[in-house]
Amino acid sequence: MHKKSVLRLNYRQTFLVGFGFFAVSLAWAVYNAFVPLLLERWIASTTMIGLIMTIDNVFGLIFQPVFGALSDRTRSPLGCRMPYILAGIPLCAALLALAPQMPGLASMMAVLVVFNFLMSVWRSQMVALMPDLTPSPLRNQANGVINLMGGVGTLVAFLVGGSLANSLGQEAPFALAGGLMLASLALLLFFVREPAGVRTQGRPFLRLLPRSAKAQAERGSLAGLTRPGERRSFLCLLLAIFFWFCGYNAIESFFTLYAKNVLGLEGGDATMLLAFFSVTFIVVAIPAGYLANRFGRRRTIMVGLGGIIVLFGVLTFLQDLWVIRVLLLLGGCLWALININSLPMVVELAGGDRIGAFTGVYYFFSFAASVLSPVLFGGIRDLLGSYEAMFPYAAVCMVLALGCMALVRHGEAVAKEAA
Repeated sequence: MHKKSVLRLNYRQTFLVGFGFFAVSLAWAVYNAFVPLLLERWIASTTMIGLIMTIDNVFGLIFQPVFGALSDRTRSPLGCRMPYILAGIPLCAALLALAPQMPGLASMMAVLVVFNFLMSVWRSQMVALMPDLTPSPLRNQANGVINLMGGVGTLVAFLVGGSLANSLGQEAPFALAGGLMLASLALLLFFVREPAGVRTQGRPFLRLLPRSAKAQAERGSLAGLTRPGERRSFLCLLLAIFFWFCGYNAIESFFTLYAKNVLGLEGGDATMLLAFFSVTFIVVAIPAGYLANRFGRRRTIMVGLGGIIVLFGVLTFLQDLWVIRVLLLLGGCLWALININSLPMVVELAGGDRIGAFTGVYYFFSFAASVLSPVLFGGIRDLLGSYEAMFPYAAVCMVLALGCMALVRHGEAVAKEAA
């Protein structure tokens, strides 16, 4: 009698794809941690430095959906994603290593602007490789793997990069990031192959369908969502993503200032306190995908949102550092339940031919939160004169996200079995 075997995740392939996400996270971690120190050489205004540091989010907001959709219509011997990755990583690695060598503000700004633009050209494609290569029921676990690799990239940037900066100077972390990005690209090129269905047959050049970027982006819009209630689910899911990233980005942007001004910690101690949140996110990344397979993506995300709302509410009234550390450890677990399972829900609605476009739309809403939320909370803080409103603000954002998720009815994994 013929037996059906359950699908199993190809961990080797997924970890290799994760090296691309490792490169993305490493580059952004070095950029966010060390570029402000470079800018201080010429700019005294913290506000101006903050504005410059939002360029990456603005470019991601504008360009990632367009290039993600464009890759869906790209045909080449390497596939539809790899041409962008192959061109983007070496250029970004070189520009990142070059940035601290610039002799003046104008030349360094030119390098940073081009770097941010090129990062937005290939990031969606890098993330889209995961759902391209992974069957629907396994995407939660696969997304946990690539996020784990991204977390490792961030830790390498902070720990190794920080150590090198202390011993060799501020240029060293940029060189480290550039070298590791090239090494990650080599692993992708040698060991990762896109599905055969997205390759041309013997044509050694890119072929783009004769459509404008706008028309290609529209392929990833609501026009392709035809099942009853699918459009409402998609919009509610995107709004939920926007709101929970609003809450997350307020904490990410202002936690060190909160810890310094409310808890009385020094800057380095404040950064180490926030690391408690990051470490458990990495640890729970893969289990979060398994939980979503067992209980459903929507239910897992809603449990995470409900738990983090309570946690932020409790943190509002606490100043005991040991209790805060324990709650931040729990917060990293809850954030993993939310963040790991959201992208698989988005690409589930895409279908096979719109994954790049929908990945770009996902990042559009997350980057929109990254641009707007720090400004919004900054205004609230200026009005109230205290950082103590940070956790209540984040909790309200999560409540709005939970309300939106309650209206989502699509995006669960499609059950499949291997013959």
